[in-house]
Amino acid sequence: MEHQPLRHIRDIADVETVPALLEGRRARLERFAEILERDPGRSFITLEEIEFVPRKMRAAIRADNSPLAFAYADPVLRASGLTGDTFGEARSFFELSTGEAHNLLCSCVNGRTVKAGPTAKRLRRLAARRPGLWLAYGCAAGFVALPGAMYLFG
Repeated sequence: MEHQPLRHIRDIADVETVPALLEGRRARLERFAEILERDPGRSFITLEEIEFVPRKMRAAIRADNSPLAFAYADPVLRASGLTGDTFGEARSFFELSTGEAHNLLCSCVNGRTVKAGPTAKRLRRLAARRPGLWLAYGCAAGFVALPGAMYLFG
């Protein structure tokens, strides 16, 4: 076996760098939005009436040509740990609450089909949310209101 510098190997072989793995909710949601934005007019099938499926069976809900199937086809998301195209896997991998996943993927909210562009916008809004920040605002408001409440009811 002959050792050669990488610059010589690139001339004779297809050498690709491995994409960085995505860590955290925001990076994963942003990647999902990014791949959807490549073809914003593309239509996807939504998941059928998630709320009527028994809780024990919801995790296994899936559909061919859904946004989740599209995400699962992305090599970066798969390399980062996405192991399937089911409702439960999406909730886990993208760190979505049941309500967030329902609003994003269910037919009762979106109709039978959904376009990639609007779905990407919703994903970006979810990625921009900072739950800890809202908690901090709530605590600050509570501390500010506490003296007034004590005065009124006190």
